[in-house]
Amino acid sequence: MTIRIGNAPCSWGVEFADDPRNPTWQQVLQDCAEAGYRGIELGPIGFMPEDPDILGDALAEHDLSLIGGVVFRPFHDPSKWDEARDAAIRTARSLSAHGARHFVLIDSISPRRAPTAGRADEAEQMPPDEWRAFVGRIKEAAQIGADHGLLPSIHAHAGGFVDFEPELERLLDEVDEALLKICFDTGHHSYAGFDPVAFLKRHVDRVSYMHFKDIDPSVKADVVANRTDFYKACGQGIFCNLGQGDVDFPAVRKILTDAGFDGWCTVEQDCDPTLDVSPLDDARANRSYLRSIGF
Repeated sequence: MTIRIGNAPCSWGVEFADDPRNPTWQQVLQDCAEAGYRGIELGPIGFMPEDPDILGDALAEHDLSLIGGVVFRPFHDPSKWDEARDAAIRTARSLSAHGARHFVLIDSISPRRAPTAGRADEAEQMPPDEWRAFVGRIKEAAQIGADHGLLPSIHAHAGGFVDFEPELERLLDEVDEALLKICFDTGHHSYAGFDPVAFLKRHVDRVSYMHFKDIDPSVKADVVANRTDFYKACGQGIFCNLGQGDVDFPAVRKILTDAGFDGWCTVEQDCDPTLDVSPLDDARANRSYLRSIGF
């Protein structure tokens, strides 16, 4: 069993490829390596070069492996399916060109669900026909990844239609495990108001990939009470450094090691790139914390 620790461009505030506030992709690679990580995610498609020679040379320069990539698109919106499908195809091509493994699907934030992030009892649910079509789009996107030799997984996310534990489990029940695994994000599960340790215990056999994120409980209580926008919550520091929030990472480590988990766990500390923060310092601190508990 080998657990490897990586990081992702969202830890540098990179959520959208065309955001003018983004650092350069070269800076993200350099910082990631300097902070002690040996792997990096692709980030939103278009942020890093899609030319495999350019990106391959840069990864080799910093001794980094490309771990995987996320397709963060509105799968809930049928009018945006062409956009989501194109992002899935481009992401899959980029990942397969570098021998990456993890193809992560996330239903992006919906205006219908954003106000009830963290409030499972108030969240709007799709009617049956809409849900079936939504699941169909998830399956089709997952198949794109599988056709490129990747390992597709679903990732719950605040403000999307796969946010709360019952929705995630419903989706998992309706999609063949051979096609769709779980990318389990500790922080989003806590943000949603559920226990990440308990969920991981139940479903660790289906987890192919981990995202490590911690949650500041006082900020969470405030943003849930005030129905704060997800990105504003990031700016308020809801995703704190690992070990400083409410996620029990030593318990997470025990579950993974007891299960013989073999693969990547990626730090994702979403942040606001306009704030006076140091992603490099946070990345170093997070790597140091994970070493201190045996990762």
